[in-house]
Amino acid sequence: MDPSYPPSATARRAAAIARHLAGLSPRDAAAVAAALEPSACLSYAPPESSEPAPAFSPLELRSLLDRHHLRERDWAFRAMEESPLFCQRRSGGKVFVSPDYNEGKEGQREATMRRVGYLARRGVFRGWLTEPGPDAELRKLALLECLGMYDHSLAIKIGVHFFLWGSAIKFLGTKRHHDKWLSDTENYVIKGCFSMTELGHGSNVRGIETVATYDIKTREFVINTPCESAQKYWIGGAANHATHTIVFAQLHINGRNEGVHAFVAQIRDEHENVMPNIQIADCGHKIGLNGVDNGRIWFNNIRVPRENLLNLVADVLPDGQYVSTIDDPDQRFAAFLSPLTLGRVNIAVNAVYISKVGVAIAVRYALSRRAFSVTPDGPEMLLLDYPSHQRRLLPLLAKACLMSSAGNFMKRMYVKRTPELNKSIHIYSSALKATLTWQNMTTLQECREACGGQGLKTENRIGIFKAEFDVQSTFEGDNNVLMQQVSKALYAEFLTAKRKNQPFKGLGLEHLNGPCPVIPDYLTSGTLRSSSFQMDLLCLRERDLLKRFTTEVSNYLAQGENREKALMLSYQLAEDLARAFTERTILQIFLEDEKNIPTGSLKDILGLLRSLYVMVCIDESASFLRYGCLSRENVAAARKEVMTLCSELRPHALAIVSSFGIPDAFLSPLAFDWIEANARSSGNE
Repeated sequence: MDPSYPPSATARRAAAIARHLAGLSPRDAAAVAAALEPSACLSYAPPESSEPAPAFSPLELRSLLDRHHLRERDWAFRAMEESPLFCQRRSGGKVFVSPDYNEGKEGQREATMRRVGYLARRGVFRGWLTEPGPDAELRKLALLECLGMYDHSLAIKIGVHFFLWGSAIKFLGTKRHHDKWLSDTENYVIKGCFSMTELGHGSNVRGIETVATYDIKTREFVINTPCESAQKYWIGGAANHATHTIVFAQLHINGRNEGVHAFVAQIRDEHENVMPNIQIADCGHKIGLNGVDNGRIWFNNIRVPRENLLNLVADVLPDGQYVSTIDDPDQRFAAFLSPLTLGRVNIAVNAVYISKVGVAIAVRYALSRRAFSVTPDGPEMLLLDYPSHQRRLLPLLAKACLMSSAGNFMKRMYVKRTPELNKSIHIYSSALKATLTWQNMTTLQECREACGGQGLKTENRIGIFKAEFDVQSTFEGDNNVLMQQVSKALYAEFLTAKRKNQPFKGLGLEHLNGPCPVIPDYLTSGTLRSSSFQMDLLCLRERDLLKRFTTEVSNYLAQGENREKALMLSYQLAEDLARAFTERTILQIFLEDEKNIPTGSLKDILGLLRSLYVMVCIDESASFLRYGCLSRENVAAARKEVMTLCSELRPHALAIVSSFGIPDAFLSPLAFDWIEANARSSGNE
């Protein structure tokens, strides 16, 4: 270096460090030198090598969480692991299966259809539409839950075909429709889709603009898209593969609009050519779900036979006379929307299983990844030994477990449904679909962050899941709209009970018939963990919010607002009420499951999970403090209890995620030997 030039910044820093080191004592200098010595390379240690043996039977917990068809679930997982169509990939000494998200849109779509064909040949869909009874329906739901853990596109592609198209034929049609289409649907001779949503109308199905006009002379319905906002939009399966669709349209007869009805229309022939007078376009690339071919459809006065009206609820006779088994137009409209209920049930349960995948990966990683040490010469700590990391992950674990029980409750109610239960099923499925899908997105985001940069890698699943499952918040019912429907339903229940001077019955509202719960001024740890206190608290909040909500609506009505406007203006209380109803429902369902477990270690774990769920509900919702259900001191006590519960649950975290029954192949390299998975010799890119 030319001495005539001033020293560089690097040289100045080096000189400063040298002067500093020169002034150190021999002991300090030795410590610095030791710190500068290269340390031994990190090595992966599986969590099972250091974590305590399970204090309970993981199989028993899995039986409680999955509840039904465990053997069939494991068979479905094996069927996917055995086929190269599911993109087997070796990493870190293990084989994993997951879609190739690097494929283009069309490649992903065709891969999805090849997988559907393989699963059909393996008999996965046997009896999905033709076998009667609750057990057959539960088997179908169990298998779809497994397929969804592999790929959301696969689950949606199958779900549209069976749960929307197929359910509409089965539950809105009659024998002539069943004979013509059910068997061919189950065997994929035809491929169905479901044309309800339009560019201009999503949640407001009553307002759709597609028109079906009855032609008395030809005894046909003429289906037309009268304007651009009436184009059918986001129709899964329509862009590439569907041959038939259920068209929801306003039924016009002799100039009279009879409201929204459902019709069967063929949109492609046996050679996959689009039928005359139908135009189909692609919805384009999406942030996720690119294995589903969402399309747009325009109908240019296509004609379908009179018999293609799904006529269980209402029919048009050859002479044009309109007849219906349901006189009330509102009830008739609700009946036409019934196929959506099964979709919402499936979406809610699927969201819980995806949360389980995310939590299982993040917990296993946190039990093998170390960072920093608490003493100068001590080993680095496992991530899950940090109280802050426990607070991030373990409440998500508790919520996944309690929401599993809620999902099972909803499935049991659906498969044993009766006309008398339809209203309750609608309310529960709306509340739980919204809450469980929102929680899924919260869980995936926290798990992604808890895994650091590794959470961004597609092969580690959590990051890509965020994009794949974001749509759950808005399809088959916008979550905010669904929760408003829940509050409206509770308002109607309140008015009915008061008008008839009858006790509340159903929806778990019987607690409103008793005295108002009293919360102690001072809450100990024992009280906070008491199931009776927990139910009292959540019931108190729900009771208080229902009273506040009905009072506020009544005040708006007294000021001259109509009912819909009054409900709309009370949206803040409506949101809090719907959340209170749902969180109380989830706790109540779990308590019923917990009650059936004999005294022992598993029951103790369930108590920890339940208490953590309730304490986190308190910690994360301002409503307990806002409406005076708890004092500031008691809210603070609940917050402290969260930390204590997390530390007590920490030794059981591995056993609990192992109880989820998710095969290793459906997790990710990050959940196992992440060092070997990233080695130069691995060939990963």
